[in-house]
Amino acid sequence: MALARDLFPGGVNSPVRAFGGVGGEPFVVARGEGARTWDVDDNEYIDYVLSWGPLVLGHASPVVLDALRDTMARGTSFGIPNGLEVALATLVRQRMPHVEMMRFVSSGTEATMSALRLARAATGRDLLLKFDGCYHGHADSFLVRAGSGVATLGLPNSPGVPEALAALTLTAPFNDIGAVDAIMRQHGERIAAIFVEPFVGNAGFIAPHAEFLPALRRLATEHGALLVFDEVMTGFRVAPGGAAAYFHVVPDLTTLGKVIGGGLPVAAYGGRRDLMQLVAPAGPMYQAGTLSGNPLAMAAGIATLTALTPAVHAGIAQRTRALVEGLRHIAARRGVPFTADSAGSMFGFFFRAEPVRSYADARTADVELFRRFFHAALDRGVYLAPSAFEAGFMSAAHGDAEIGLTLERLDDALAVAR
Repeated sequence: MALARDLFPGGVNSPVRAFGGVGGEPFVVARGEGARTWDVDDNEYIDYVLSWGPLVLGHASPVVLDALRDTMARGTSFGIPNGLEVALATLVRQRMPHVEMMRFVSSGTEATMSALRLARAATGRDLLLKFDGCYHGHADSFLVRAGSGVATLGLPNSPGVPEALAALTLTAPFNDIGAVDAIMRQHGERIAAIFVEPFVGNAGFIAPHAEFLPALRRLATEHGALLVFDEVMTGFRVAPGGAAAYFHVVPDLTTLGKVIGGGLPVAAYGGRRDLMQLVAPAGPMYQAGTLSGNPLAMAAGIATLTALTPAVHAGIAQRTRALVEGLRHIAARRGVPFTADSAGSMFGFFFRAEPVRSYADARTADVELFRRFFHAALDRGVYLAPSAFEAGFMSAAHGDAEIGLTLERLDDALAVAR
């Protein structure tokens, strides 16, 4: 890590990897297979970070590796249409019929940034409404009261974002319909889009109230704004058709990432056909990318979504629930305030007695206990997200044996941490 710190800011290429939220030094990974990773000193970890969500089939999935080998032999990038783009887009639309058209890009930030530009182009409006603790990538407009590394490092906003641009972003507490209604009544004629993580995954795992997303749909329609679901995390994780299928709420635009690339850099934004027809070259809103639709990323995405059948998804979800329920029992037996939840193959927990429904709630959890617990877990070979404000992930490679071993180790870790 000393050499890495000389080469990269903080020694890492993404902030939360630096263990700034838990202290200490990150391990340096050497390889991964199935549910496990090994560091350069050959220490083994059961992994619940899974590259922050993409690896729904586990590390080095044979079906993904086979697809990559086959595709790589024919070329790695062309900058011209290829059939793999059509095949992956078809799979996405089969599972998310409301994504009538889409554009592939290379990162979640690129997807959300482009979706916001499209919303502004479609409505002729300039304001954005987002929610405290929700993270939509590191584009300027989204770094106001954001989650993920921004929350982990305690940065309310980011230097480098001009005040004039930050002023175009309005925020409300997650799950607070009254606050959204008040903002829409005051600024609705200028709001281009309401952006939301349907399940918050970047301030810890926070579920919406049953009426919250339907209310956002109603208010967006009432005021002529677009509703955008940021499903970069939740897409194909909380349900085979993502959060839109889970809640039966249809957004105007959707952003996707992580799972659709199977571990390679890929994302997408899409939605209603009339909106997507505004994107160049079909329309006037410009967005481009040299590596968009890269054949390797497309092949990995096709292999991942093909293997992730509803039955496979249901099995992962069942084991995720078993892990969460086991953690609840451990905390109760140890007398530790604790709340946890899951949806599909995403989960999260807080050291707090009451359920967490907002970023403000999350900030009241016992972060110091989490830091001790994280390191005790890591010492025992369980790798959790190195932040109290990040969701966890399960894969198809995590079987009953891994869940049992994890709970045994985390029981001991909590005893030490408290």
